Order: sequence, then C-alpha cells, then structure tokens
Amino acid sequence: MVNILVSACLLGLNCKYSGGNNINERIVELKNRYNLIPVCPEQLGGLATPRNPAEICKGLILDSQGKDVTEYFKKGAMETLALARLFNCPIAILKSKSPSCGINRVYDGTFEGRLISGMGMTARLLKESGITVMCDEDI
Repeated sequence: MVNILVSACLLGLNCKYSGGNNINERIVELKNRYNLIPVCPEQLGGLATPRNPAEICKGLILDSQGKDVTEYFKKGAMETLALARLFNCPIAILKSKSPSCGINRVYDGTFEGRLISGMGMTARLLKESGITVMCDEDI
C-alpha cells in the first residue's frame, strides 16, 4: 500500500490550535486503501496544543498576540519533510488555509478571517521537495 502523509487534525487528532480537530470522514476512509501517516507540523515544531492562532504576515508567522513563531513553523516543516521521506510518502493531504499546511489560500495576517493566495510553510517545502501536495477540500 502507498503511504500518504495527512494533517493529523483531519484524522480526528486533537492537535488544532484550539485543541480540537478538523476530522474529515472522506479522508479517514482512505485508510482502507492507503497507509495514512498523521503529522502536525506545529506540534513537530515544538508548539503546544492548545496555542494561539497564527497567520503569515510579511514573510513571518505571527501568533494572535504578535509573537514571532516562524522558527517553530520552520522546524515543523523540516520534521514533516523528514517523516515524508522516512515513510516514502509521494503524496500529502494537508489542511486548507493553515499557515503550515495551506495549499492555495492562507489567512492574510490580520486575524480577521480574510484569505489570500498563498501556501503554508510545510506545504511549500513538501511541494518543492517533489511531494504531491493536496488540500483536504479537494478530497
């Protein structure tokens, strides 16, 4: 079976910034045809759950209190890539809009719910490393 990297929150793990999850039953059902490898880049980078929400702002990732958390996101992206390579995952299914995992759109950094074109840090690194990156909304 093919290994697929999946944002852990989409599989029902409570790793979302708020302490909850974003379970997606269509993605959970993929376990019948693929080996799903759950990852949470924010946790892999050293951030706690729950944590303040974060957004990309002028090339940095800032939390809602203005704290620069970019280095945590960089570390999480690198750790996620290491797991993708370890498990030989050709595909990643990631959570939309996230500053780590967003594929086509991310929040604009104002914490007002506005979306802009862009990619999260982990999504970009995986794509640049030759991994096919898909959004949960496309499944």
